[in-house]
Amino acid sequence: MKFPAVGDIATRAVSALNINDTMIQALEMMLEDGHRNIIVIDVPNYRLLNVMDIIKIKNDTTSLQLKLKELNLPLVRTINKHKNVLDTLEFINEKVECFCVVNNDNSLYGLIAQSDIMANIDPDTLMENYRLQDFFKIGRKVKNVTKEKTISELLSEMISGNHDNVVVLENNQPIGILTTKDVMKIIKNKENLDLSVSVYMSSPVETIHKNSSIKQAIYFIKDKHYKRVIVVNDDGTFVGVITQKELISLTYSRWATLMKEYQVELTEINSMLENKNKEYEVMASTDALTGLYNRYKFSELYVSSYTSMVQRKNHMSLIMLDIDFFKKVNDSYGHNIGDKALIQVSHTLLRTVRNIDIISRWGGEEFIVLLPTVDLTQAVKLADKIRVNIYNQEIDVIGHVSVSIGVSEVYEGEVMQDAIKRADEALYLAKKSGRNCVKSEKDL
Repeated sequence: MKFPAVGDIATRAVSALNINDTMIQALEMMLEDGHRNIIVIDVPNYRLLNVMDIIKIKNDTTSLQLKLKELNLPLVRTINKHKNVLDTLEFINEKVECFCVVNNDNSLYGLIAQSDIMANIDPDTLMENYRLQDFFKIGRKVKNVTKEKTISELLSEMISGNHDNVVVLENNQPIGILTTKDVMKIIKNKENLDLSVSVYMSSPVETIHKNSSIKQAIYFIKDKHYKRVIVVNDDGTFVGVITQKELISLTYSRWATLMKEYQVELTEINSMLENKNKEYEVMASTDALTGLYNRYKFSELYVSSYTSMVQRKNHMSLIMLDIDFFKKVNDSYGHNIGDKALIQVSHTLLRTVRNIDIISRWGGEEFIVLLPTVDLTQAVKLADKIRVNIYNQEIDVIGHVSVSIGVSEVYEGEVMQDAIKRADEALYLAKKSGRNCVKSEKDL
């Protein structure tokens, strides 16, 4: 088994501009080339301008004569064209989802994106018994709207939430999808933004069943040239979205096993793996921003904790919490400050709970805490301590934030989804009750 060099799979057709060029030049190049990303050369660095930047600037009516150097564009990581594709795995959890491939003198050689990595994954190397439903314990929180939503409203929400796609639902079934590619067509054709999303969405939506294997999902994305998979239940109801980025991370464990099995042929790569093994394991199990466990790792730890609870006849409880009015924080102070708030809330959680408790960032501004050996009454007391500690925490620029919390107890014989559903319903009740409070399943 052989993994290619980065230069062998990089895209050579790259749209690039100089840092002193203007926004209007970038827009014209993006529309002409049909690319969603433009590399901005800022010697010795490279920066990225993407379609969401264009949309935001047009929405803010900022002058398109603005020079790119005034935009504070994010830096793009670089990787030498001779490096192995496995070296790109360490970049996967970064916000900028593509990397510049450079020559030995640091000049631009090409671009490598997640789709390029995906195209070089052999689905036959994946464990076919890994099912998509294993990674959708509750249903991924993604941006979804009804078909009546106007494009002007939706563009504002895509900007504020940094969404690169929106799923359109009718009776909780996906009937369309609007991606940044569709938005580029709208901008290029100067379409009427007061029309509903149903006019411009891509429809019908091709979906994949939650019981499909990871192998099938990889084939689906490669054959369709999609960046994401929309997953549905037996009756066609929406379950969630799984992206190329997530599929790449999930394949890591299988790659590691195969490389060890082919030790003679893969001596060089095996040596690389030994040096990076711990780094990859952390990447596959933690949230990139907060460092807390991700959903997949939380679900794995839940199973072992539940087994221990049953064997020892102990109690176990769940806490779900959501930062109140977090959208206003992002709208008022920007996503960088919002990210700092999420990190500080994470640190407060870690300081408040016990070492044996399991904390996960569940999605967006929502967190979940698993409390082994704790009954509902004790869990409610701890939840209120968490609430008070978070509210008393001084957060840069913002000041104070509050959280709403829902608590449930885990019972023998039920699945994880049941306990989380009750905690989620209690959380919703806390929000209805004025926020900055704790509600338990007994309050339902």
